[in-house]
Amino acid sequence: MRIKRLQLSNLRSIQSLAFDASADINIIHGQNGSGKTSILEGLHFLSVARSFRTHQSRYVISEGQQQLTCFAKIEGESDSGGLGVERTQQGDVRARFRGEEIDLTALAGLVPMQVIDSESFTLLDGSPSVRRQFIDWGGFHHSTGFISVWRGFQRALKQRNSLLKRGNIDRSLREVWDREFILHAERLTELRSAYVDALLPHFTGIAEQLVREVVTDLRFSPGWDKDQDLQTLLNESFERDMRQGFTSLGPQRADLKFKVGSRSAAEHLSRGQKKLVVSALKLAQGQLYEATRGHSCIYLIDDLPAELDKEHLATFCSFLKQSNSQSFVTCVEPSSMLEVWGATTDGALLNVDSGQLTAKQTFGEIYE
Repeated sequence: MRIKRLQLSNLRSIQSLAFDASADINIIHGQNGSGKTSILEGLHFLSVARSFRTHQSRYVISEGQQQLTCFAKIEGESDSGGLGVERTQQGDVRARFRGEEIDLTALAGLVPMQVIDSESFTLLDGSPSVRRQFIDWGGFHHSTGFISVWRGFQRALKQRNSLLKRGNIDRSLREVWDREFILHAERLTELRSAYVDALLPHFTGIAEQLVREVVTDLRFSPGWDKDQDLQTLLNESFERDMRQGFTSLGPQRADLKFKVGSRSAAEHLSRGQKKLVVSALKLAQGQLYEATRGHSCIYLIDDLPAELDKEHLATFCSFLKQSNSQSFVTCVEPSSMLEVWGATTDGALLNVDSGQLTAKQTFGEIYE
């Protein structure tokens, strides 16, 4: 799906803002603190009903207001078929599509979005939980049964950990939850592994374009030694798990390993190279999503020129131009990107100041 028109209200410094979006490239530019990134946050609410900058949604709602509202008209839908999300200071969420209320799982499947911002570096040098979230986003969109398996595993893990914390575990009860844990652990790992296998050629192909000077190896680590029986490993680690009060191996320990030669990519790469590798991962997810589902996701890219030299920025912009995706890109100065995209690109340039849209031009108008 593509966003045809966006309307935001009571989101940070944005009291009310609306604009028609280009089907391909949308450059949102302005000085720091002008509200550029807030527009990306509003778009992100339309995908998962929360910000990508903070988990505390009350800080995203404009001061003195009780709720924020994000609404979009979707390409190919009638005007009555819009998508809207409201979030209150109390954390209540309401999402509607085509006039009907939908839950957050349905919302996440409607308009999938990929965020590339300063926090995306954590995919390389952050905790394994960030990389598991990356895999699970892909798994959710790649396999229709993924979410039920994931939920089943989370339930089994929670119950097993609760028993471990209790200390005195009835053997028959432990066996019941071990079986449940293993059943969902092995199935979840199969789905995650299959997703990473499908993602790898897309990542390799894009990385070769974006960051040609280094070769990054990507490997999935399931969270335990797959050459050994999981039940045996659980039995061997049981006393240790009892002392710690949690399960020490399984899918909750899964990770993605990035190597450049024999060295960790996080330690080897420059900051600019890290941005390109992370971008290749996100772009690869989008490319695989389109190959699987037949339509594209949306890219939200905050301060694209940061950390990139002119050559790598041009390569990145060229890739976005060739892709079949809608992108919303923020920057302070857009001239370097406009040089790459040019008048033949279906694009729009939007200037934002103090939370208000002050000017809008199509790329065609700029180059007249």
